[in-house]
Formats: sequence, C-alpha cells, structure tokens
Amino acid sequence: MKRLVLAAALAMSIATPALAQTASADLTRLFSDERAFVYREDPLSATNAGIHDYDDRLPSVTPGTQTRQARENEAFLTRLRAIDRAQLSHQEQVSYDLFAFMVGERVRFARYNDWRLPLNSDSGFYSEILLLDDLQSPRTVRDYENYIARLNDVLRYFREQIANMRQGVRDGFTLPSEIVGGVSQVIGAFHYENAEAMGLYAPFAEFPSTVPESERARLREAGRAAITNNVIPAFDEFRTFFETEYAPRTRRTIAAQALPNGRAYYANLVRYYTTLPDATPRQIHQIGLREVARIRAAMETEMRASGFQGTFAEFLTFLRTDPQFYPQTPQELLNRAAWITREIDGHLPNYFGHLPRTPYTVEPVPAAIAPNYTAGRYNPGPRGAAGTYWVNTYALDTRSLYNLPALTAHEAAPGHHIQGAIARELEGLPEFRLNFYPHAFGEGWGLYSERIGEEMGIYHTPYERFGRLTYEMWRACRLVVDTGMHSMGWSRQRALDYLASNTALSTHEVRTEIDRYIGWPGQALAYKMGELKIVELRHRAETALGDRFDVRAYHDAVLANGGVTLPVLERQIDEYIAAARQ
Repeated sequence: MKRLVLAAALAMSIATPALAQTASADLTRLFSDERAFVYREDPLSATNAGIHDYDDRLPSVTPGTQTRQARENEAFLTRLRAIDRAQLSHQEQVSYDLFAFMVGERVRFARYNDWRLPLNSDSGFYSEILLLDDLQSPRTVRDYENYIARLNDVLRYFREQIANMRQGVRDGFTLPSEIVGGVSQVIGAFHYENAEAMGLYAPFAEFPSTVPESERARLREAGRAAITNNVIPAFDEFRTFFETEYAPRTRRTIAAQALPNGRAYYANLVRYYTTLPDATPRQIHQIGLREVARIRAAMETEMRASGFQGTFAEFLTFLRTDPQFYPQTPQELLNRAAWITREIDGHLPNYFGHLPRTPYTVEPVPAAIAPNYTAGRYNPGPRGAAGTYWVNTYALDTRSLYNLPALTAHEAAPGHHIQGAIARELEGLPEFRLNFYPHAFGEGWGLYSERIGEEMGIYHTPYERFGRLTYEMWRACRLVVDTGMHSMGWSRQRALDYLASNTALSTHEVRTEIDRYIGWPGQALAYKMGELKIVELRHRAETALGDRFDVRAYHDAVLANGGVTLPVLERQIDEYIAAARQ
C-alpha cells in the first residue's frame, strides 16, 4: 500500500511540471492568437499599438463581421476555460483572470448589438478619423502610401457605419433626441471646402526629410485626391444623414433601460464599468448619495475659509461668473496648465518609487470636436510616442482656473499619464495587457490622483481646494445621476439641476457632462467606484503596516500590473501587504 502511495506521489511530481508547461504554453498561444485577431480586425488598434501591418485600411463593421467576431471571441473563451488555471504561475493567473474579463465582456455585449450606436454625445467613429494624421504620423514613402490607402477607405467605412445606424433607427436603438442638438452642433461643423481645409491634409503640407523630394508631388496629389474624393464626401454623407434622417427619428427617452432589452443592457454596463460582478444600479445610487453628503460638508468648510459670507448657491454663482476665475486667452489657459504639470512633476519622486520613461505634452483639444467636448482628456498616443494632455480652450468663460489643478492631476500626472505610461512600459507580460484599460481602475486612479495632488500641496487657495472638492463631488454626483437617469426614471432636467446645485462646474460643462452620461451610459460610474476602492485599500495597508507603510511602495503596488479589475487589484494589494509585513 505504501509503495502505491509513493508511486502515485512520484507520478504527480513528474506530471505536474509537464502539465504546468502545457498550460503555460496553451495560455501564451491563446494570448498571441487573440492579439493577432484583434489587430487584423481592428487596424486602428493595431496602428496605435505600433503594429503597422494594416496601416492601409480601416475595420469592417458590417453586421456579418460583428457576428463572426462574436463567434471568434466565444472560441477564445472556450480555449481559456480548457486551461487548468491552477497549473499557471502567479502572473499567468493574473493574465488569465484579466483575459477572462476582457473577452467575456465582448461576448456578453455582443448579444445587444450595440454596433448600431457607434457614437455618443462628444465623439464616435468620425472623431477617430479626424485624428488619423496624428495616429499614423507618416515618415517614409511607404507610410504615406499606407496613409493614402486608409484615407481612400474612409467612404466605405462611413457607409457601413451609416447602415448600422439605420438599423439602429429601425430597432429603436439610437441616441436620445434630448442630446441630439449638441451632437448636431459638432457634426454640422464637418463641412470642408477643399482637402487643404482638413487637418488630415497636414502630412502633405509639410513632408519630413525622410521622404525624398522626388516623391513629394506624387504623394501630395494622391493625398489631395483621397481626401477630395473619399474623405470629404464621407463627412458630407454622414452630416446629411444625421441631420435629415437620423436626428428626426431618434428615441424620445433617455434611459438606457428604455432601449431594446435595456434593463439587462444597463445592468451589464454597470458591472462592466465598475468591474464589480455584484454591483447594482440601486446600490451605486445609494453610495453616491452618501458621498455627496460627505463632500458637501467639506465644500462648506472651504467656502467659509475663502471669506465668502453668502449661501452655498450664491458662492457657486460667484465662482461661475467672476472674471478673476477665468482665462482671457487660450494661451493663458494652456500656460497655466503647463505650469501646474511642472509643479506636480517636482513632487513625483516623493510619491512613486518607479516612474515611466515616456514624457507627455500639453495641447488644446482639436477645434473640430471642442464645442461638445469635456474640459480636458489624456491621449496616450501610439506606443512609444509621448502622451498628450488635452485642455479645452473653447468657450474660455467656462474654463475655470480654480478647477485646473485637479483636472491636471487627473488627466496628466500623477493620473492617466503615469498609470498608462507605466502599463505600456511593463515587460514580460502578454501584449493585451499593455493597453488593457478597465475603466474603474483607470478612472479610479485618475480621481485618486486628485487626492494625491492635495498631499503634494498643489491646491494653493481655498478656491483651488474647493475646485478639487467640486471635482470629487462631480464624480459622486455621477453615481446618482447616471443610475437615476438610466434606471430610476430621472429626467435630463432633474440631472442637470442636481449636478449644477452641487458643483461649481460651469453651466456649459454641466450640460455637456449630463449629455455625456446620457449618451454613454454606465461609464460615469467608473471614477468614484474605482477611487473608493483604491482609498479603501490604502487605508487597509496603512492599518496593517503602521510605521512600515510607505506611500511610494503602495502606489507602485497599485500600478505594478498595469490595468486590472478591482477584484484583481484587491488581491494584488493584499499580497503587497503580506510581503511588506515580512
């Protein structure tokens, strides 16, 4: 009997390494196959990742393509489930879990056919095209030929998207009519007299030295022809379709749950954007109400610290209307933003043990999309390129300077730039993880970074401290208004009033933000839910480690694996605490 037990144990000791090697090899092959599939199916994603095999084309978005892609993703999940997770290394198990979330969500959302609605209130498939010159940045003759071929593909691509939107009209899966006015304002501006009037022509206006003089005239004429014959007609057709056919037939409701199969759709959006498998709209609504009450008390304290003697509502009016709080020129706003980034950069070594090599710059939001765009956003750019902190210089009387430090901490450093650049520089991880961006983690980190800014001391006046709190309140209000509008019967006006009465956001920003939540249901929940988890885990680490707690080590631990879901992050920090205790 003992010999049998010993033999069995020996067999296990021999078999286990082989099983582990097989599981690891199968996982690596699966990850490689999935990335090849993604880059082949989404050429824009490939270009952004530094893969240039498909720079001459745009994706196919036909219903048939969508169905085929859904089947492929189901097959990837089947292959994943056939791999014994227990045989994998710790880091491979993390990758396994993240891959399961990423591909599982694709499969889950495929059933809703949300390709019928390829835009929201401030952007969509059309805005990706407007930025192609920045994405590709052609440097060689071959680069230019690929860029021209992609421009020639724009008309086909737009027509497929329009056909999908027509299907959405027939099915009642459209934007709400209440936000169409702002979207029409943006799309209505897509009118170009000639190729030279488009930003897409910029690479042909000035060639880099890497393109021979003998090739430039040919490439310039081919580029002009591509824009004239394909790009401009594509935007003209889309503008006409949107204004005459789509806008008049959009739905009269605003709730996501009013869409076909909408209740299940919104419930899945909530779980997707929070990455919390048990999250519900009602639960999140209640969390939002509690956070609003807590932050409001802190805002009242800062209001009194400023010396203002009126009511809270009067203080908000004062902040929204007094010229001292607003830039006079776009350059003043950009200069102030850039100055804040330099101040923050000086503090970074005190809060991070590891910082990324990749730099970033400050630029205005492109004029074509600025009117209905948010106050600022971070654009990581193609792999290996510097990131860009976009600041919206449109409607300067709505771009408050007291909010700028919080915006900068969130969008640039220590927020999205630090998190994204570290993720893209990680080594030894599967390709999909370098650009993996679970919203609750990424946006939660951005909001948490505004708190780091407070520790750094970048808020120098009661107005700027109130600005940070109004930004935090803004994210808390999102929990209330997003769930309120999409699952609890709130009207757009009720949401507008709620956000306006609780924050110092300008009335323009209040409108664009509420319309954003209506047009992009669920995404607004990511920020506060992610930040609350990161703060909770920091408190856990501080309590467990006491004097041994090092904020730099904590932040490094949070960012160590790139973008992760909140359940994975929690395990990650528990492991960091256990290691630090030793």
